[in-house]
Amino acid sequence: MKTINEMRLSVDSRSINEGFSRVAVAAFIACLDPNVEELTDIKTAVSEAVTNAIVHGYRDYQGKIYITVSLLENNIVRIKVRDKGVGIADIEKAMQPLFTTAGSERAGLGFAVMESFMDRVRVLSKPGAGTTVTLEKKIWGKNI
Repeated sequence: MKTINEMRLSVDSRSINEGFSRVAVAAFIACLDPNVEELTDIKTAVSEAVTNAIVHGYRDYQGKIYITVSLLENNIVRIKVRDKGVGIADIEKAMQPLFTTAGSERAGLGFAVMESFMDRVRVLSKPGAGTTVTLEKKIWGKNI
């Protein structure tokens, strides 16, 4: 699919940047005129992906989170949230609802939430090298 427009953002893996990341993505896709539900879905999925990078990717240290948002033809939004953290040894297991490596203070629903709000979720990861979460959703607003 052809890319119509794209933005890149890099933030420190600090919890205060989760909200900023979600709002930055929402502002960028505003040109597609998403409805409230579409916008909320995307903001929620981005929040989950960024939070996963902060909590799981960079457990004991601070690193960078890289976000790329691409507006593709046919009003498809593709969002990549990437970290260079600890990575995921077993992606299939990590994507199971209620699975978490962060102890009882986490619900283990991040990937399940992302999958429920987005049309497509892909996770690529390598232990010791980081994780990339790719989120895709069609916006039914106006064509750009």
